[in-house]
Parts: sequence; C-alpha cells; structure tokens
Amino acid sequence: MATDHTPFDLDTLEGLSAYLAAAFESGDAGLLGEALAVAAQAAGTSHLAAAAGVPQAALRAALASGELSLETTLAVMKVIDLHAPG
Repeated sequence: MATDHTPFDLDTLEGLSAYLAAAFESGDAGLLGEALAVAAQAAGTSHLAAAAGVPQAALRAALASGELSLETTLAVMKVIDLHAPG
C-alpha cells in the first residue's frame, strides 16, 4: 500500500520505480533524500533489488542512508528506466 503522502503504489516494482524516477527527475536533493528513505521501507524494494541484481538488505541499507554506490545507483537507474540528461 502506498504511503499517505504519495499517489504511487510502493508495493509494486512499477509504482516504486515511478516514485523514484519522479524524485530523481525533480532535481530536488531534499525530495530525493526523502524518497530514498521511504523506498528503503517499501514492500516494492524487494522487487527492485531482484530486478537490479542487488541483495535486498544491501539495497535497503543504501536507500536508508542515502549513500548508494555508483554501481548500485546505475543498476537502480536501469530498472526504473531513468537516463542521464544529454
């Protein structure tokens, strides 16, 4: 079930991906930090971890801390279909 402050279904890979993509695309560091913290607790993170090929516990810890390695960031970006501008 989605949290009260978001219209996205964070239980699904699709919903969590859309939520994170919107946060990345906003360019707002505060919003992105909040989204990463929310994602760390979301049920859909298990699906995201599997799709990205990252251990679930490691992904949850990285999201919670807001400190994703470049490798993890790129893996997540591929899953959520987020591309660098340019």
